[in-house]
Amino acid sequence: MLRVGVYGARGRVGRLLVKNIVEDPDTEVAALCERESIDYHAPEGSMVTNDVKLFLDGCDTAIDFTTPDATEALLKAAMQRPKPLVIGTTGLNRLQLALLEEASGIMPILYATNMSAGIALLRKLVEMTAQKLADFDIEIVEQHHRYKKDAPSGTALTLAEYAAKGRGLDLDKVRVSCRDGITGGRIKDEIGVMALRGGDIVGRHTVGFYNDGEFLELNHTATSRETFSKGAIRACKWLVGQPAGLYDISDCLGL
Repeated sequence: MLRVGVYGARGRVGRLLVKNIVEDPDTEVAALCERESIDYHAPEGSMVTNDVKLFLDGCDTAIDFTTPDATEALLKAAMQRPKPLVIGTTGLNRLQLALLEEASGIMPILYATNMSAGIALLRKLVEMTAQKLADFDIEIVEQHHRYKKDAPSGTALTLAEYAAKGRGLDLDKVRVSCRDGITGGRIKDEIGVMALRGGDIVGRHTVGFYNDGEFLELNHTATSRETFSKGAIRACKWLVGQPAGLYDISDCLGL
């Protein structure tokens, strides 16, 4: 039985992780970590703590869907107590991504901005389409619930990275995430990445390829957050058998 720790157990995905780990016959909830007390009954036999080091000592592997600062604290603690980590936190800055890379040198870490199988496949399709439809304009639109804190979403930025990769472009040089006023005509290599927020939308991403006389749109819609929690548990069970290194959801799915 794999003893899994849930880091950020009070969050939307954290709650689902607890539920889905209990339901999975191969896993059990070993430890919950949250800054504040949780407002539900922890599974029998699990530990609840706000001490990251104690949390890591209490599990075989951990899943993290929190905030960039919280993920940074987890990584720093894990470098003293290496454990396989599945991280789905979005909005990491360059220093936090560098820390992630450094930590993966001593433990296996799977980092993905989206844990769904559909998005993993969509990334590959976006890269291939961007390469094959080289004259088409690329625009990405993502939609999320009103409470999402980062924009554009990590998934949208990942899709944009794959689009840029398909054309041999540096995303930092061609990404446009705001248009207002007299902006002039669209530059050929632009990759637009726009964010919409409202209601309770779990997540919808559209990657459009537009040309004169035709356009192609690739869509993915998540209808339940369990897509992410169950995907993370699947990744966790795969990761514990891997050597130290930095992995993503495509590695887990063999894509």
